[in-house]
Amino acid sequence: MSGLFIGIGGTAFLSVENRFLGAFLFSVGLFAILSMGLNLFTGKVCYLFENPPSYCITLLVIWLGNLTGAFLSAQAMLLTRSGTMLCEKAAVLCSVKLSDNLLSIFILSIFCNLLICLAVEGYRKIPHGLGKYLAIIFAIMVFILAGFEHCVANMFYFTAGHAWSAKTALYLLVMTLGNSVGGVIIPLYTRFFGGGFSQIS
Repeated sequence: MSGLFIGIGGTAFLSVENRFLGAFLFSVGLFAILSMGLNLFTGKVCYLFENPPSYCITLLVIWLGNLTGAFLSAQAMLLTRSGTMLCEKAAVLCSVKLSDNLLSIFILSIFCNLLICLAVEGYRKIPHGLGKYLAIIFAIMVFILAGFEHCVANMFYFTAGHAWSAKTALYLLVMTLGNSVGGVIIPLYTRFFGGGFSQIS
């Protein structure tokens, strides 16, 4: 379900010409996931060191589930009247990503999940309703407008843009690793140095 909702966010992003509006609308994906308590790899990986080693298997299952949902949502949208437009826009976007070097992809993925962690922890711990939703919206908008790499969103884009290949799989792996590193930076920092959303009143 998380992959499906990220696909809906990705569809909204590709469907509008204004990048700021598209980035804002993409946040509906994470809003739905957090509101419904669904499993998104980039959110769940933030809690890697708060769980036993077996949690790695859980993360793998979540990743595969996200891939399935993103793949199916893209395939479904390609069958609609919006399919041609989505395919063309996704193909352009994928070309940019796959023309980049792996170090750049890795760094951009780290920064992406710093923001995803901020959004997830903000939603969990900020006591004010408005603050919870602003945490989601601002984090999502910034990562999209800055060109950061989100592995699950890219699962959708790669499928919609017919961009799958061995190279694509390698890039997705690097994005996943970068997201994983980015996801644990804030939790590790707060564990050793204190701070965090728990102090917000």
